[in-house]
Amino acid sequence: MIRIPLDGPIDIDGFRRSARQLVARGVAPDQVVWTTGGEDLGLWAEEPSDDATESVEPTPFTVPASFLTLCRAALLHAEPQRFTLLYRMLWRLRNEPGYWRDTLDADRRRAEGLEREVRHEIHKTHAFVRFVPVEDADGERLVAWFEPTHHTLEAAAPFFARRFANLRWAILSPRCSVSWDGSTLQIGPGGRREDAPPQDAGAELWLTYYRSIFNPARLKVAMMAREMPRRYWANLPEAALIEPLIEQAGTRTQGMLAADPTAPRRIRPMATLDRTAR
Repeated sequence: MIRIPLDGPIDIDGFRRSARQLVARGVAPDQVVWTTGGEDLGLWAEEPSDDATESVEPTPFTVPASFLTLCRAALLHAEPQRFTLLYRMLWRLRNEPGYWRDTLDADRRRAEGLEREVRHEIHKTHAFVRFVPVEDADGERLVAWFEPTHHTLEAAAPFFARRFANLRWAILSPRCSVSWDGSTLQIGPGGRREDAPPQDAGAELWLTYYRSIFNPARLKVAMMAREMPRRYWANLPEAALIEPLIEQAGTRTQGMLAADPTAPRRIRPMATLDRTAR
C-alpha cells in the first residue's frame, strides 16, 4: 500500500502530479491511500517508500476536457474518498478505452454528484455571505463569517472581488480566510466565529426591509427551506425573523382576504410643455 500525502484538502495540483506518476508506474487504485494532513491513519501511518515517490516520466496520454473540469470541482467536496474516486476514474480512462462515453457509469455519476453539490454551495456562498463594516487603520473594511460545508471559499471569492472591487473586505471561515485589498485576493488561515464583528445598526435596517417585503400569501415553506437550507441560518441576520413570520403568515393572509379593497391611486398625467409659448 502506498500513502500519498497532499498539501491540504484542496491540493489539486499535487493530486494531479501524483496521479500522473502513479498511473505511469502502473499503481492500481486499490494500492493507494491519499492523505491531506491531520488524519489518524492507523496502519497506514508509515512514510511512503522511495519507490512511491520516485519521479517517473509519464507516458503521454490525453483525457477529455470534461474530466478535468469535473476533477477541479469534485475535489473541492468534503467527501473523504474523493481522491480515491477520481484516481480510479483516471486509471480507467488510461486502461479502458471508451469508458468516458458511458454517462451512466457509477463512478462518473458519483463524481458528477459531488460536482453539483460543490457548485450549489458556491452559489449559496454568493447568496448568503453577510458583511459587517468595521473601522481599522486604513478606514472601512467589510468583514463576514461563513461556514461552508465543502472546501469552496477560495472558489467563491472571485465573485466578491468583482462585486466589491472598490472596497476592502474579508470572509472568515473555520478552514481559511479570503481577503481583498482593492487589487489583490489573498488566502489566509482560518479563524473563529468570535473573530468576526457582531451585527451593526445596518442589520436592523435590513431586517426592517425584510419584514416589509414579506408576503404571507405567497409563502412556500418547503421551497424556502430548499433554497435557504437551515445550515445557513446561523449566519443570516434575517433568519431570526423566519419562524415568527411563518407563524404569523396564516393570520396575516386571512386578514388580507377579509380586508375591504383599497381604492386605486389616481396617477395624474405629467404636464406637457407648451413649446409655442417661447
